[in-house]
Amino acid sequence: MPLGLGRRKKASPLVENEEAEPIRAGLNVAGVDGLDGGVVGMGEGATSEGLPPPPSSLRPRLIFHTQLAHGSPTGRIEGFSNVRELYAKIGEAFGIPPSEVMFCTLNTHKVDMDKLLGGQIGLEDFIFAHIKGQKKEIDVFKGEDALGLTITDNGAGYAFIKRIREGSIIHKIQVINVGDMIESINGHRLIGCRHYEVAKMLKELPRGKDFTIKLIEPLKAFDMISQRSGGSRSASGVQLGTGRGTLRLRSKGPATVEELPSAFEEKAIEKVDDLLESYMGIRDSELAATMVELGKDKKNPDEFAEALDETLGDFAFPDEFVFDVWGAIGDAKVGRV
Repeated sequence: MPLGLGRRKKASPLVENEEAEPIRAGLNVAGVDGLDGGVVGMGEGATSEGLPPPPSSLRPRLIFHTQLAHGSPTGRIEGFSNVRELYAKIGEAFGIPPSEVMFCTLNTHKVDMDKLLGGQIGLEDFIFAHIKGQKKEIDVFKGEDALGLTITDNGAGYAFIKRIREGSIIHKIQVINVGDMIESINGHRLIGCRHYEVAKMLKELPRGKDFTIKLIEPLKAFDMISQRSGGSRSASGVQLGTGRGTLRLRSKGPATVEELPSAFEEKAIEKVDDLLESYMGIRDSELAATMVELGKDKKNPDEFAEALDETLGDFAFPDEFVFDVWGAIGDAKVGRV
């Protein structure tokens, strides 16, 4: 069945190996009282396409424990409905500008990219905020087409390195590490850019020439580790990572209660995420989840394509990609992996 996508712009692949993988503004926070097995979704604020956030008095009162990853006493934060507000609350708790927060990890102070705060936050998850540390400026010779980087962003304007492929150009440069924030490339400031914009710029750098990259690494922990441990045992004796429901902070729209993803949705999301990497050079589980949500009740690929255009038109997905995503959702529905 043909797709009615003639009005849609064609998108060239962003990257091949310089993947982009964002931390979405959407977050899930688990374990909401009275919402066992449910999901609460929140948005960044009023937009022309979304509803305004509810009054603070109507938002679920969720309190989270947090520390600075390099070491600090334990703080308590609440009342945030998106990533920027979360960083502002962390700033208030520790007396630092919100712009100092690079990213957060859950239940570990280490720079562990598998524990990034992005998709879900359990009600009893412990939030560790990684703040800006040493600045670095490195000249890199691009001897191959691919640098071997996977780029993500924090949903608040900072892109940073999520993975470095072993044996790649960047892997051989010891001073460049996972977790480093990319401040600029060849003097072009990247604060406020999305992951895919940074990945595209890296991909388009000419082969056989040097380029200069400015990075900021997370502040490292030294003798303050013991202080962190002590703080974790204090407060209310919170246990880490045992919450069940999830609170979602969406890029648009007010708080909503949702069911946790079904087995079908989990399989479909994983497959769609693989397709995003194959076609677009990015990985983004939240985007994949949105696409599955849009497609699971559609009757044919044309309806699905129209829904994608309305909700995710800025991505201008290629037609063949839309067909494959539709097929992946259908396969997951009938149990084909």
